[in-house]
Amino acid sequence: MKISYNWLKSYIPDIPNEDEIEHLLTFKLCEIEDVEKLPSPSSDKASGDTVFNLKILPDRAHDLLSHLGVAREISGMLGIDFKLPEYKIPEFKVTDLKIEIQTSNCRRYVGRVVRDIKVGPSPEWMVKYLNSIGQKSINNIVDATNMVMFGSGQPIHAFDLKQLAYERIIVKEAQGGDLFQLIGSEKTSVLLKDTDMMITDGSKNLALAGVKGGLDSGISLDTTNILLEVANFDPVSVRKTARGLGIQTDASKRYENDLSPSLCGFAMDEISALIMELCPGASFEEIIDVYSNPQKERIVSFETSYVAKILGLSIKEEEIEKILKNYNYKFEKKNSSWKVTVPLMRLDLVGDYNFVEEIGRVYGYDKITPLIPELISEGEDNGIWKKTISAKQKLIQDGYREVMTYVFRNNGDFEILAAASDKNFLRTNLTDGLKESISLNQKNLPLLGSDEVRVFEIGTVFKDDGEEIHVAYGDKKNITEMTLNKFSSIPENINILLSEYVLEEPLTQKENTDKFVPQIFKPWSIYPFITRDIAVWVPEGTSPQTLIDIYNSFGTELLVTEPKIFDSFTKENRTSLAFRLVFQSYDRTLTDDEINVIMSQINTKIASLGWEVR
Repeated sequence: MKISYNWLKSYIPDIPNEDEIEHLLTFKLCEIEDVEKLPSPSSDKASGDTVFNLKILPDRAHDLLSHLGVAREISGMLGIDFKLPEYKIPEFKVTDLKIEIQTSNCRRYVGRVVRDIKVGPSPEWMVKYLNSIGQKSINNIVDATNMVMFGSGQPIHAFDLKQLAYERIIVKEAQGGDLFQLIGSEKTSVLLKDTDMMITDGSKNLALAGVKGGLDSGISLDTTNILLEVANFDPVSVRKTARGLGIQTDASKRYENDLSPSLCGFAMDEISALIMELCPGASFEEIIDVYSNPQKERIVSFETSYVAKILGLSIKEEEIEKILKNYNYKFEKKNSSWKVTVPLMRLDLVGDYNFVEEIGRVYGYDKITPLIPELISEGEDNGIWKKTISAKQKLIQDGYREVMTYVFRNNGDFEILAAASDKNFLRTNLTDGLKESISLNQKNLPLLGSDEVRVFEIGTVFKDDGEEIHVAYGDKKNITEMTLNKFSSIPENINILLSEYVLEEPLTQKENTDKFVPQIFKPWSIYPFITRDIAVWVPEGTSPQTLIDIYNSFGTELLVTEPKIFDSFTKENRTSLAFRLVFQSYDRTLTDDEINVIMSQINTKIASLGWEVR
């Protein structure tokens, strides 16, 4: 989120200088990805504005993807005055606008008709604000909606009223299979699903709710009457639609991170005041607000001793009170107990632990002295953990290697929101993932130095009747899967106890010494490997190690595995020994020419011994 210093200053008249704000935000709010100094319009020097590009994490995206939210934070952290702009409330007339919500995914819809507007260029101050955060000015009406969104965090949409068949809005689920044309998008049209939420006029689709408007309902230069939409939509529904169609907008980004429905009223007042300023001759109609289940205030209680216990630092009650007052929290204090009313905008403040985090963050984590926690005494073995470890040891003993596969699949009993649009379900079995793992590892057998892939996995599967821990193991011919409890009850496994096994020692003992040397992990290469098979006639009785020494000597560091013999036979006092050599680089993709040079040197050495490469 790009935040303009000058924009912040409109909310905090006494805001400190840019360097102090950068330091404050970095150490008490969030990471700053970069800071840009913008030149003033009349100078090449960077004195016009400073823009902070903040990395807002999902837990605070509901309020910090806005200048208003960041300004409130700065005001609270510093204990300085925060002021909202004074808005003039326009006079209004009775309206014929009707709003109907037919889906629970629309939590609030506020609409207003404004007539006799004049679409044109935006004033210089508005263009400057938008340009500072990388937004291009379009026209005064669209710019006003963007000003409110980037200012308060609440998306707003404006429809051209003459494009509506009726002066009414119906919010409902889409008709699957319909084609919808978008306004100002790389995708000109999209195929709707019945899970998509639409804004309609009862006759045609006007917009993808929370994502993007339709081609035929946008603002143009000849627009005179508009319908303003300020709504609150379910974040999961918006995310499904946006990600499913491959569309992400500034509006969808805010909706899918959740927004407080209480913000709608403020945003409607702000956009109305802006349009009245931009279009003095505009005529406003009354606001229609459909809000059937208003957001309720939460009250969180905590003890002063709990704050000290969690933070590891005793903070004076006077300091806690100061922090709460600076943030304008309503609270009651009795003895050492605090009862705080959570502002509707702060969706992240759910329990007492959240307030401990808030107090610690504002007070300063740098003031907390780190201490090593007390050791927890050993308790009884966890039954599931014990069964899991025993099962792993049994399978490893039987020659299987452990793998971990994706829990997300393209079908299942439970659909979720995943980063990959083709894997929106939780797995119902381990077998499907194990098959894929075997197939992939089959291609790497030469590099693994193995003749076959035998793998296992122990993990959770998700079914309609609940979660289960399963064990699956097998090879390319057959895979067996069962519950962990069933595997542990098999007679040949039932006597496998954790105490009978010792986990592999990370240190190995050198021969003839009492010292241990660490086994250092060597990462695998990201580049493909090349194999070469070579069969050599040698005198009967020749040790295969002789050839192995030649291959290691000439193979250089590119020979990444121990040469492995895969065939041998003796005929007429000669023995044929066939080896597979595996070459790989850690810094590049090898070419055939490079390996051919090595193989030529090996062949020359073998010929010098009087032996024959077959």
